[in-house]
Amino acid sequence: MTVTAPSPAVQRVGGRHVAGAFGVCAVVATVAASSFTAQAAVPGIPMPGPIVVYGLPIVRVLLDLAAVAVVGLSLLPKLLGFDRPERTEPVLLRVRPLAVLAAWAWAICALLAIVFQAAELNPGAVPTFGMIADYVGSVGTGQGLLFSAACALAAAGIGLMAVRFGEKVPAELRVIVALFGLLPIPVTGHAVNSIWHDPIMVSMEIHVIGAAAWAGGLAATAAFVAPHRDLLAVVLPKFSRMATVCLLLVALSGLITGLGTMALTPGVTLPDAIVTSHYGLLVVVKTVLVALLVPVAAHIRFRLLPAIRRGQATALVGWAVAEVSVMGLAYGVAVAITRASIA
Repeated sequence: MTVTAPSPAVQRVGGRHVAGAFGVCAVVATVAASSFTAQAAVPGIPMPGPIVVYGLPIVRVLLDLAAVAVVGLSLLPKLLGFDRPERTEPVLLRVRPLAVLAAWAWAICALLAIVFQAAELNPGAVPTFGMIADYVGSVGTGQGLLFSAACALAAAGIGLMAVRFGEKVPAELRVIVALFGLLPIPVTGHAVNSIWHDPIMVSMEIHVIGAAAWAGGLAATAAFVAPHRDLLAVVLPKFSRMATVCLLLVALSGLITGLGTMALTPGVTLPDAIVTSHYGLLVVVKTVLVALLVPVAAHIRFRLLPAIRRGQATALVGWAVAEVSVMGLAYGVAVAITRASIA
């Protein structure tokens, strides 16, 4: 069977649709959810300005999107395999530089988030280097973001080596560094002070890593592999198996983290807090969004995948855009959850 390669214009359009849907939905959900959780001004107490109130969550969700992009683009070589370089290398030649750019964006957003966090703790003051240094030195959130930025820079460096030397730079190394950079991100959310602190943190880590691998892998597959039917027939079954595991991990860990955090917060009682607090309501919204992903993912796996294996044309990109749109909304809500009041 002769497979005609899609034109570069077709590839760019598909990639823009996937990336655009993910990014726009994430930012819109972040702004909407942040407006919902914004604290009312209290007379006599200085409050952060609107630039900080809305700028910080937007920077945080852009950080998440850049990290997801790095993870997905780093996973793609593993999904494509290494036994047909004449077919996979043209795709990877486009992917590797984008992974470097995404890693730089991740690092910049992490550093900007530190500045915004410092400004939030010092309302009315312009952040200075000393103020930022004090924040990083005394607050775990700042240290976590700085470590995440360092991992992003490491991912950019390794990515540059991959641009130069190709798959001689192990794909596993790129994936591990990218995932390692995700580990500090849960530190920037709500903390639980109890004997269950460590299990809750592990649940958060699993949630973040599972979501990044799922969303990043889907976006990368739809944007760069979907135009090539022969490669898609190889990649999609591998991704589908990984996505199923990620879906289960994300759903279970999300419920454990959300309900566990509320249950272990002093002065908060369940189930009342689920419908009386901003945090609980956002957890419900995010749970609904994850539930909406199930039928979309099932359609791709059980309806589209068999046709793709037979080399038939499908509407995969359209369904992928729908799925990443819901994922983007979930990411936006997740950023707001880290800043919402539990009580």
